[in-house]
Amino acid sequence: MKMKKTIQLKDSLSLSESIVIIPHKNPDGDAMGSTLALYNYLTQLKKKAYVITPNDYPSFLKWLPDNDKVVIFENNTQLAKKLIAEADHIFTLDFNHLGRCGELKPLLEANNKATFVMIDHHQQPDDYAKFTYSDPAMCSTCEMVYHFIEQMGDLKLVNKAIATCLYTGIMTDTGSFRYRSTTSTTHRVIANLIDAGAENTQIHEGIYDTNTLSKLQLKGVALKNLRLFPEYRTAYIKLSQKELNDHNFKKGDTEGFVNIGLSIDNIVFAVIFIENENEGIIKMSFRSKGDFSVNQFARNHFEGGGHDNAAGGKSDLTLSETVEKFMSILPQYKTTLLNS
Repeated sequence: MKMKKTIQLKDSLSLSESIVIIPHKNPDGDAMGSTLALYNYLTQLKKKAYVITPNDYPSFLKWLPDNDKVVIFENNTQLAKKLIAEADHIFTLDFNHLGRCGELKPLLEANNKATFVMIDHHQQPDDYAKFTYSDPAMCSTCEMVYHFIEQMGDLKLVNKAIATCLYTGIMTDTGSFRYRSTTSTTHRVIANLIDAGAENTQIHEGIYDTNTLSKLQLKGVALKNLRLFPEYRTAYIKLSQKELNDHNFKKGDTEGFVNIGLSIDNIVFAVIFIENENEGIIKMSFRSKGDFSVNQFARNHFEGGGHDNAAGGKSDLTLSETVEKFMSILPQYKTTLLNS
């Protein structure tokens, strides 16, 4: 965000009486880390701020500071509606078109008096916000929130709670700092967050070392279902609703499974297909190495998008039909995949 816009937003926020902060549906570490960090920052400015998530999120994120302040729309609909209707500023974090926030979309669109602020690192942002801080080159929205606070001249307000939330989001969205979007600036930000109180070992354990036996057994099923296609440098995993049910599936249990295929030597494109009978869709996650854009692949074929090396999509077909469609498309990308 340019300095002139930052000054204008700072002046606008000085008059604010009620601020709502929204992450995308099915929020992940970056979404919850960024929203809770911003919440803590704004409350330090003596602002009334509220985090409203469209739906629930994994238990391994619920240890984050100020998690108890989160209003989950699907569990507390009337309060969420009231807060959104009364808000004079609405921050949308870690998404850039309102369709990503599910049933909150019409409520946000109905508030004509609110000033919208977008902070996001995904490609091709919509233009709904008066203040837009968009940078697809940034590794995470959490790093962007750090730079936003910096532009506001308030790094002195980055306390242990903010540092913990931001570290969590940066860590999870960079694959523990191994993705190529991780820059030297990212590492300098991380160093500053550690100096501000983020305890890296405890954060890592809180995210990655809270497995249940059923989750690990589900991972075993995913490994059994893994299929390789060396001629396309591609791997996929599929999980049916029955396999999820048989292993007491909880939200977040399949987090990271898509990366299993990408860890195999000479594989540059990995996909996971997950059946979701409640929504009547197949959810898909795409990961890649090198120059193969899964963002474009997802946009072209599966109503999705995201980043060049990490994206999501969906299908209204059955699980087997979706896999069949995917395999029919794959030959179109053979040359690109072999050269990635």
